[in-house]
Amino acid sequence: MEFKPKLQEKRWEFSREVELLRKWEEEGLFEVKINEGRPTLVIDTPPPYPSGRPHIGGIAHYTQIDMIARFFRMRSYNVVFPFYADRNGLPVEVQVERTYGINMYEVPREKFLELCRRFLDEYEGEFVSIFRRWGGSFSYWRNGTDSEEYRRVTQETFINLWNRGLIYETSRPTLWCPRCRTALAEAEVEYRDEDSYLNYIKFRVKETGEDIIIATTRPELLPATVAVAFNPGDNRYKRLEGLHAIVPPLNQEVPIVSHPSVKPDFGTGLEMISTFGDTRDLMVVNELKLPMKIVVNPDGTLNELAGKYKGLNVREAREAIIKDAQETGLLVKREPLRHTVPICWRCKTPIEIIVTKEYFLKQIQFKDELVKLVQSEMVIKPPEYAQMLVDWIKSLEFDWPISRRRYYGTEIPIWYCIDEEGNTKAIVPKPGKYYRPWRDEPPLEVKEQCPSGKLVGEDRVLDTWFDSSISWIYATGYTKPNIRVFEKVYPHSILRPQGYDIIRTWLYYSVVRAYLLYGKPPFKYVRVSGMGLDEKGEAMHKSKGNIIDPILPVEKYGADATRFWAAASAKLGSDYRYSEQLIRTGHDFAVKLWNIARFISSFPEVNDNYELTPLDIMILAKLNDVVNTSLRAFNDFDVYIPANIIYDFTWHLFADHYLEAVKSRAYNRDGLFTERQQRGAWFTLYKVLKTVLRLLAPIMPFVTDQIWRSLYGESIHRQLIEDPDPRFDNKEYLSMLEPFMEFNRTIWTYKNRTGLSLNEAINGIVYAPDVLKPLEPELRAMHRIRELRFGKPMGNYEILNESLQVYLVK
Repeated sequence: MEFKPKLQEKRWEFSREVELLRKWEEEGLFEVKINEGRPTLVIDTPPPYPSGRPHIGGIAHYTQIDMIARFFRMRSYNVVFPFYADRNGLPVEVQVERTYGINMYEVPREKFLELCRRFLDEYEGEFVSIFRRWGGSFSYWRNGTDSEEYRRVTQETFINLWNRGLIYETSRPTLWCPRCRTALAEAEVEYRDEDSYLNYIKFRVKETGEDIIIATTRPELLPATVAVAFNPGDNRYKRLEGLHAIVPPLNQEVPIVSHPSVKPDFGTGLEMISTFGDTRDLMVVNELKLPMKIVVNPDGTLNELAGKYKGLNVREAREAIIKDAQETGLLVKREPLRHTVPICWRCKTPIEIIVTKEYFLKQIQFKDELVKLVQSEMVIKPPEYAQMLVDWIKSLEFDWPISRRRYYGTEIPIWYCIDEEGNTKAIVPKPGKYYRPWRDEPPLEVKEQCPSGKLVGEDRVLDTWFDSSISWIYATGYTKPNIRVFEKVYPHSILRPQGYDIIRTWLYYSVVRAYLLYGKPPFKYVRVSGMGLDEKGEAMHKSKGNIIDPILPVEKYGADATRFWAAASAKLGSDYRYSEQLIRTGHDFAVKLWNIARFISSFPEVNDNYELTPLDIMILAKLNDVVNTSLRAFNDFDVYIPANIIYDFTWHLFADHYLEAVKSRAYNRDGLFTERQQRGAWFTLYKVLKTVLRLLAPIMPFVTDQIWRSLYGESIHRQLIEDPDPRFDNKEYLSMLEPFMEFNRTIWTYKNRTGLSLNEAINGIVYAPDVLKPLEPELRAMHRIRELRFGKPMGNYEILNESLQVYLVK
């Protein structure tokens, strides 16, 4: 019999990947098709901010999600895997302002909106192109979060919550970004360490005339001081309680009070309470019912309550007040200090706390219910991140401010009716349309509720997370009649994959929105991934110059290779480093897989009239083990374990050991084996190959697909990943595996040491452990051993492997 490989090309060339992408497009691989007879999985894909060219860590994250989508398709699921961009909110606006060198408030609103759209279109297209080149099998939905389609749903949920009394408007202290001139939610505040000074300043006690010293990092808030506080357990100051302090430089009179939040070991143990330096000040003011004296304007300058410091920005006022305190002898000393400063999550400007009128979504009163929801109705992988979410929920202090004084976002769907006395009443329209109250004519139902006929549209927009936090609704095809599976899958068959860095934002806000809308979680499953880092383990930032372009390694090694790195380096929930070496390993693995398949394709594929030898049963038992482990991991949304176990099995066991052992039987040129045993080798070779190709296809879709097409004329991505074959569950034969590989290594080491080629015969008697006796025929043929015995020899012998008990008698 002539053995000629069906795979004619001698080597895998990753340049074929581009042609396969074209074929997948033509064959409709990326289309969402719902088969009512199959289970459905919706992947709430993270809509990225297209704010610049993505780095390799970001694309790797999305590629891991693609692997999950591909796996579940091959397990007979309908998979809804949409990809669209998050095109709303502050991050987009800040990037546009920087790119075009403008301030949003200095250009007409319509022009600014157009600049945002133009900017987003450019970068969104680039992201889509890169992700697709990496093999992303997503369905591209061009309508992102700024589309009328999406915004209509956002406004629908707002109207729902408004009508149920869960949204209200009030004036209260809010976290405020002076640069962006908008309120922020707690989750939008980041923190950074800064070098500053702790300034020791003299205050005077009104009743006694004595000086007391206050240490502060924010002297610019001295004009906003409304109390001086000490810890009730601090005996140094108990005598001052109930007295009054005179605060420089404006000499206002404030009470001296006690409060347990004051740290006796910070500064002098006396602290000024201002409105507002931080959330602690806010808490004390509320508890003690102190007055509010806001001196910081929305643009970050000081107002008339700051006296002669009016008009200065915060930093300028700080230096001016310190200078005046020095000249008047009120500054005792300055100590260098490195402290943590709250900043805006996007523009990185230090935030202030000022009083503004905003819309709020109720959340504080539901904290206990939200914790129960997370703990009892959601599965978060890895589980430690569930506690991170719970801790965040418990830490919340305020309701969610959802209104933003910006432009590029979903408009708050409210018109205000102004009566003859000048009073206003808020009116919301019916859901089902997209409303722009700042420019559109109010709908009829709104007009009918305003007897005066004087209607003014709201010009504020919603927080970007108010949009993003309903992505799980949009992902179910809620707005797409040909896809809509919301009622079928919510919430039990929706997966949220995301990074741990947005647990307190995207994940939390999705949970609170779903609970308030439906009384359920937004989804059953959450897959939390780590961050992609550079080779040194540092986060990639333009400022560091360590951004790694996602296309360069694809052009050098192929998308399969980069996908292999994205899976094999990324333990679920943990950060992972870029590694060109691991990408190179992925490339070599693709070439190895092609070579393995080409060798196997030399033989006919059989499914009957075969006899399996113990060697076959051993490798098939191990194959079952690999399938079981991989299926468990994939079902837990983990691609790290399958990537590594499939690689190790295919290369270091199947190729290095089984193929070497089975060659003589597969060819059977010497007639040492029966025809049925030869056919057993052919059956096993194809059984392992086809199983490995299916398991590996979600991770390395290109080379696996090309091999399958060449052998069977169709795409592997239309095949099913099958359960392990119970016929091959054999622990007894599986126990021979390690001794088998160790014996092979021993013989190869001996031949290398003695100058024998691997094909040369050993003219002696080799003794092997009894556990390997079932493999005797193939071990003799594989290593060309003249005589193979089992047990321990008598007399003189050479020890080849003492722990395995392998001996040689010459």
